[in-house]
Amino acid sequence: MKSQATPHSTHTPIKAVLFDLDDTLWHLAPTLVKAEAILYDWLNIHIPGVTQRFSNEELRELRMELLPTDPQYQFNVWALRHAALTRACHLTSENKDLVDQAMAVFSVARNAVTPFDDVVPGLSSLRERFAIGSVSNGFADLETIGLSQYFQTSIAAHQFGSAKPGAEIFHAACEALSVAPHEAIYVGDDPTLDIQGAQNAGLQAVWMNRLGRTLPEHIVPDASCTNLYELDAWLKRA
Repeated sequence: MKSQATPHSTHTPIKAVLFDLDDTLWHLAPTLVKAEAILYDWLNIHIPGVTQRFSNEELRELRMELLPTDPQYQFNVWALRHAALTRACHLTSENKDLVDQAMAVFSVARNAVTPFDDVVPGLSSLRERFAIGSVSNGFADLETIGLSQYFQTSIAAHQFGSAKPGAEIFHAACEALSVAPHEAIYVGDDPTLDIQGAQNAGLQAVWMNRLGRTLPEHIVPDASCTNLYELDAWLKRA
């Protein structure tokens, strides 16, 4: 693990580690593909008019059309998906009362993630020395996934009411763990939402680069890592 930032002039002990979830603790893309396929099969049985008119790709396009129509859709992906399905039912004269059931089916499949192999041992080690929390723009459920016991707080944008990269959601997590922002680090994969957002909020930021990506030149994390073992080793040296 290679530190990429100039050390702070005054050393402040880290008291809390905050995590992004999707693509930081598990790979999201294959889970989403599978969840959307499971939902589409369910729609084909229970709301067939929707699948007769819309392919899965066309349902994604419908979500993109709705995205700019309501500010909450920028941080509430669940609400956006719900609205798109409701719209699809309206356009096909189907029963929109079944949309809640459809979303329940999708939510179960969306939470059927497989954490990376280093996640459970890494979190187990880190929680012995730090307060642990999560800040996410997605709607993963840590209890359903089976990781909630490692986290003292978990803040999701769709429940909080604003999202990364805004400072408010990072500060709320710090407050929940009773630490100041400069006493926390945030670990995430997204250069803008996670690294830039956390640093602008006064936290240190560690880039989780599991997929061999390249950062934009103007974004400089305090450190980068490819797994939680490297993160733990860096924290022991910091």
